[in-house]
Amino acid sequence: MASNVREDILAAAKRAAQAHGYGGLNFRELAAEVGIKGASIHYHFPTKADLGAAVAKRYWEDSETVLRALWNGGADPAGALREYPNTFRVSLENGNRICLCSFMSAEHDDLPDPVKTEVTAFADVNVAWLAKVLSATTDTDPPECQQRACAIFAAVAGAQLMARSRSDISVFDGLIESYRKAGLLPA
Repeated sequence: MASNVREDILAAAKRAAQAHGYGGLNFRELAAEVGIKGASIHYHFPTKADLGAAVAKRYWEDSETVLRALWNGGADPAGALREYPNTFRVSLENGNRICLCSFMSAEHDDLPDPVKTEVTAFADVNVAWLAKVLSATTDTDPPECQQRACAIFAAVAGAQLMARSRSDISVFDGLIESYRKAGLLPA
């Protein structure tokens, strides 16, 4: 039972953070959503920083699993790269939310260090994956793949942010298409 409550808390915290960032992690509101007393959250996560770090860590771990499945042993690296933006689009499809770690990155100065560490890990996992895929699809040297990976990550996250600010997923789709036309992403 306790592990289910912990998972329910993490799921509710993920939704809250995707909609409102780290500041949206309110123990009283999360407890009400999960159907438990506020003290129960403190049992699993003694502080807001503990909860924020746990939810950000789970988020990048889940993202890493999705990226590993997209990679599929390198069977179709160009196809994996074409699919990459959809890993961000999913949040927009789910109540106009954005990537939890993108939202928390905007709050960087106000985050406790353990949360910053996990948020940074999300970007690192994405950039490393993109660099690996780019390396498999081009003859580009590793430093250039790394630089392009950073550009793709920033562009896709930025497209998601612009679409959210307009509550219009077609903005995301249009920007991704423009990245393809410009050669940043494969067509």
